[in-house]
Amino acid sequence: MARSIGRGVFRLLLVLTLALGALGPMVRPVFAVNADEMLSDPALEERARTLSRELRCMVCQNQSIDDSDAPLARDLRLLVRERLKAGDDDQQVLDYLVARYGEFVLMRPTLHGANLFLWIAPFIVLALGGAAMVVMARRARSAAAPLTREEEERLSRLVTPSDRNG
Repeated sequence: MARSIGRGVFRLLLVLTLALGALGPMVRPVFAVNADEMLSDPALEERARTLSRELRCMVCQNQSIDDSDAPLARDLRLLVRERLKAGDDDQQVLDYLVARYGEFVLMRPTLHGANLFLWIAPFIVLALGGAAMVVMARRARSAAAPLTREEEERLSRLVTPSDRNG
């Protein structure tokens, strides 16, 4: 009985998952961009959206400005569009925002300067941890040396019951 209920629930979840998967391409994600922010030129708007996905919301920090509803994200989206309308290319817009807010505004920081250390640091820590484990394993192996004859005799005297008490 319990097995058939479990199978029924599993089948229902499987059907729902497949149905949602099939609808996936038809469902467009919702972005925070308001209609009043959008540019009339579709090519410029697409560039603005692409740039907005590459820029971090300084308030939310784990969202792009394209996804964020924060007022600062809206200001940044408008600033991106203003720069594009002024004729800046994509790199000029990014450079302007980095100069104004620092590299933290980029969702994918570049590989130079202090950021290079941040990209390499996890591998350094991993290598140091591996080296520490090797050293500890060698020490443990050397600490477990076999007992000398004298140590074995002493241990045997301590472990075997003595006949003196009986």
